[in-house]
Amino acid sequence: MTQQSFGVIGLAVMGENLALNVERNGFPIAVYNRSREKTDHFMATRAVGKNAKAAYTLEEFVSLLERPRKILIMVKAGAPVDATIEQLKPLLDEGDILIDGGNSLFTDTQRRAQDLESAKFTFIGMGVSGGEEGALNGPSLMPGGTKQAYQYLEPILTKIAAQVDDGPCVTYIGPGGAGHYVKMVHNGIEYGDMQLIAEAYDLLRNVAGLNAAQLHEVFAQWNTTEELNSYLIEITADVFKVMDPDTGNPLVDMIMDAAGQKGTGRWTVDSALEVGVAIPTITAAVTARIMSSYKQERVEAAKQLVGPTASFDGDVTAFVSKVRDALYCSKMCSYAQGMALLSKASEVYGFELNLGECARIWKGGCIIRAGFLNKIKHAFDENPNLPNLLLAPEFKQSILDRQTAWRDVIATAAKVGIPVPAFSASLDYFDSYRRDRLPQNLTQAQRDYFGAHTYERVDKPGVYHTDWIHVADESNVPAMAK
Repeated sequence: MTQQSFGVIGLAVMGENLALNVERNGFPIAVYNRSREKTDHFMATRAVGKNAKAAYTLEEFVSLLERPRKILIMVKAGAPVDATIEQLKPLLDEGDILIDGGNSLFTDTQRRAQDLESAKFTFIGMGVSGGEEGALNGPSLMPGGTKQAYQYLEPILTKIAAQVDDGPCVTYIGPGGAGHYVKMVHNGIEYGDMQLIAEAYDLLRNVAGLNAAQLHEVFAQWNTTEELNSYLIEITADVFKVMDPDTGNPLVDMIMDAAGQKGTGRWTVDSALEVGVAIPTITAAVTARIMSSYKQERVEAAKQLVGPTASFDGDVTAFVSKVRDALYCSKMCSYAQGMALLSKASEVYGFELNLGECARIWKGGCIIRAGFLNKIKHAFDENPNLPNLLLAPEFKQSILDRQTAWRDVIATAAKVGIPVPAFSASLDYFDSYRRDRLPQNLTQAQRDYFGAHTYERVDKPGVYHTDWIHVADESNVPAMAK
């Protein structure tokens, strides 16, 4: 019996589409789903005429695959992945490859990699970005784990990944949970990007007064620019064209303003706190989604908490241009934060990440694909030890040239009462990073006062502690402070 090259467990839409992508690129597939009905439906519809075989037990599924077996697990992250792996282990042979293609927490992937490698199997934790369309036609793939396993998979992964001018959007990321870590940070940047676009929309709609048709024109034009050309800007322009057949209003206006989340944004924030990297734009984006979920509370609060009555009476065209500049500057800060987190995590966890390659494989297929990723790749190729993307020549002058517009937009938002948490967090990040002295000297004095935590001085080396209570008498208080 001829055996299949590749197996997929889990036939939800992402699993189905990846399976079809693999088969279309010349690799016969075997499929299995816990629900027989879903398997039957797939085989009777989308798999018709394909080189695909169905299995109805895991034993049968494993028997259909050539060795070393290459098995992609596309089930819900968490306990279902562990359960599937435990069911497969007795059926596998040494060297067989398991691939978790879901949005798993990277620490789970680290644990699974250690467990499977000690059992003589190989394991890949692979981030997959691009949604349903990307899975079918070419996603961005972020595989990490056993390097030998990646080498076996490389001929398949390079074929099914999105293709851009400098190669397929896949590379070996690093050991253990490196692949899922990079996907997690990708998603964190995605959160930041989406929130920044939402804030730009809010300003254009509710300050400048643009209607849906005008918003479509603005975002479509922005998508033609080098700074903002991206998948998310492109689909935002498309959103404003769609009308609701029930009401005749723009469909976006009829959608409840309460955003969901699946956890990867929060994981990014948690990890940043753990390794000590500031990612305020991404944090603001996560918080904004949480705030949006307080829908009923906000409706009641709006009846009681009155904001400013000032309205915008400036030049609308000029304001639209300033919002564009503010969006670009803020997006650069979001990407800078994400790349800084990847750099520190690589050091802490031994991932040995190539940040230029991370940017390159995001150029196609994935949700955050954007024109300026070429510049990000070039920046890290030129200087792999670049401490922050804001210092790269490709971005430094662009942001400096636009910062006045950036500040004007945030000031206008404050005056008219429009919340712009991600815009503001980005500017605060920029201002904090560019200052050679911050007020945390006072924080250190306070910590030493109440907890004897000690401090360092700016004028001489060493660690110091002051008995603040006894020295802070009247004679030591400057005259102007009395």
